[in-house]
Amino acid sequence: MPLYLPGARAQAFPSKPINFIVPWPAGGSSDITLRAYGEAASKVLGQPLVIDNKAGASGTLGAATLATTARPDGYTIAQLPISVFRLPVMQKVVWDPLKDFTYISHLSGYTFGVTTKADSPFKTFKDVIDFAKANPGKVTYATPGAGTSLHLGMEQIAAKAGVKFTQVPFKGGAETNAAVLGGHTMLQADSTGWKGLVDSGQLRLLCVWTAKRAKSWPDVPTLKEVGFDLAFESPYGVGGPKGMDPAIVKKIDEAFKIAAQDKGVIETHDKFDMPVTYMDPAAYDKAARQLYADEKAALEQLGLAKKT
Repeated sequence: MPLYLPGARAQAFPSKPINFIVPWPAGGSSDITLRAYGEAASKVLGQPLVIDNKAGASGTLGAATLATTARPDGYTIAQLPISVFRLPVMQKVVWDPLKDFTYISHLSGYTFGVTTKADSPFKTFKDVIDFAKANPGKVTYATPGAGTSLHLGMEQIAAKAGVKFTQVPFKGGAETNAAVLGGHTMLQADSTGWKGLVDSGQLRLLCVWTAKRAKSWPDVPTLKEVGFDLAFESPYGVGGPKGMDPAIVKKIDEAFKIAAQDKGVIETHDKFDMPVTYMDPAAYDKAARQLYADEKAALEQLGLAKKT
């Protein structure tokens, strides 16, 4: 099922690869999951989806590429994490989430948690809060970037607890893992790229940010159970530049819809405790616009919106 260039004669380009931008470093939960999707979708389309890791800027370099240089021919797509909808509210960026993207397929969301080294004095999340109260600003935590759910979540926790944390932003999970393992930060707030390190006993998982306990770690409390009435979902999907041919959008969406049922993709979702929440282009476009409105209102309430 190769793509066709808009306006071209019935000429397929089955050998031309599709550039699939993953805006995180290789080896993290996002990268591994999206590689599984890319492999499965490639089989449906009959042409390769080549993973292009563009890490940095809180996961928004894919969005920036779509908005500024990508052609709407179906050969450049990208993951669109929630930071794509936040940063335009917080600072000047080169994209508008309401105008600059074609929303193709909504795929999933993340399970977040806070980890520390296994030999850390922090045995529980309460230990973290107690230390932070006695030592303002001394608790350091690694995140995959400013404006991500992890950054905003930790700041909301700190505000509710009446303490001050110090964020140390990185490009993604591989770097946040290294930061906490190496003792460069006391904590790591990130998605489940830390799973192997937690399961092997190198890191201690202090809490998860889901509404209910994660099935992989049934003994680990939620934020609500440790005294914070908070839960964080961080939905993501795949999009392209504005102006894509609806027929091409449909082909790519169909490939991702089928990929979501692939055994390897399902196993990867289970490995990282990511729910499958597929939406087609129309539903995803509607959800994206609502997400932007919700994030804008939340950031304005927190006083984090840019001054106009």
